[in-house]
Amino acid sequence: MAPVAVLLCALIGDAIASSGKWIGLAAFLLATLLGAMAARVARTRAREASERRREADLAVEMARLLLRGGSLGESLPVAGARLAQVLELSSAAIHLESVAGDERTIAFELCEGPRRLGTLMIRADSSQATVRRLQQRVVPALEALLSAALEREALLGEVVETAALRQADVAKTAVLRAVSHDLRSPLTAISTAGEALALEGLSAQGHRELAAVILEETRRLARLVENLLDVSRLEAGAAAPRLEWTSVDELIRAALVDLAPNDEGFRLSLDSELPLIRVDPGQLERAFVNVLENARRHAEGQVVSVRARAVGATAEGGDRRILVRIVDRGPGIRSADLERVFEPFYRAEPAGEHRGSGLGLAIARGFTEANGGTLHVESLPGQGATFVFELPVPAPSPSVQDAKTPSATRDGAALSPSPAQTSGTSS
Repeated sequence: MAPVAVLLCALIGDAIASSGKWIGLAAFLLATLLGAMAARVARTRAREASERRREADLAVEMARLLLRGGSLGESLPVAGARLAQVLELSSAAIHLESVAGDERTIAFELCEGPRRLGTLMIRADSSQATVRRLQQRVVPALEALLSAALEREALLGEVVETAALRQADVAKTAVLRAVSHDLRSPLTAISTAGEALALEGLSAQGHRELAAVILEETRRLARLVENLLDVSRLEAGAAAPRLEWTSVDELIRAALVDLAPNDEGFRLSLDSELPLIRVDPGQLERAFVNVLENARRHAEGQVVSVRARAVGATAEGGDRRILVRIVDRGPGIRSADLERVFEPFYRAEPAGEHRGSGLGLAIARGFTEANGGTLHVESLPGQGATFVFELPVPAPSPSVQDAKTPSATRDGAALSPSPAQTSGTSS
């Protein structure tokens, strides 16, 4: 600028010296003024064009962030940070709720007609030009994008809810079909046996066989009803255990008596001094019954092994566990089904090969976990399956003589295993 000023001074000096050149001086000054004004307008328009270009790019990026399909709550902080970066603000935040400004912040309400969408917050030290720019150009675009994002999220929620309801209907239909089949089978057997009992000329042996069929199917029907009730309680969170000091040894033996008093298909190998544990004896016994019944069903006539031992810390420690392993020599379970067998109504075997409701293992795991333990299965196809209970042992644990278990007696009589059940205790 210094050479220009010198030149202007020289021209002015010459013009004053020569009064005949004042018209040229005036024309030059006017041209200079108009040129400066034109340059200023050009710079302003270039700056505004650059700002609008950046705002357009920002709108595209905000649309990508808010409408891409992710969680709106996760997208808003990123969108606010990007807005602050583009507009050269110290900070900016977008909230879905109404937030009032204070001495440190300026709040822009984001609305769609009478509907309030949210709030844009910036620092109070932002320039007036920036505030006007936000009010005139950025806020209207943000309102349109936020309205579309909220509508999209609402529609997506309705789609998900509809899909969930449809899936629930399908599951309910499958459950009703399975339950109706499982209920019909014992009822049909009981009805058939009852009609046969009414026939004349039936021998005493025939009476006994039909009576045994009715008794067996009645027990099967009762177990199915109990399983349905147990699943309902577990899913509703209404199966809180009533903890008592309990002997695992006695619970296993009671489960065998409940399952089949004269069954010779089990071999026990229980440590002689298993510590007591604090569990609900009724729930844990039911878990043992269900797993033992499942193992017998799939053992293909072979003996089911039941082993129990304490592992972990010393007698005074609090990290001890009791491991109960129930082993069958059946066809085994595929690796893809090792967790699915614990789902209600799931049957890993082909339909019709084995009878069962598909509820027993789900109930066994539910009751075991409700009492602080775990239940999982280990298996290889063709090599049988091993169901493993892990039950924590509190510290200190009283001796068996110091505590009594309600499941240890039934109808006032001690539960003693059959000779076949105790034949394997030394193995």
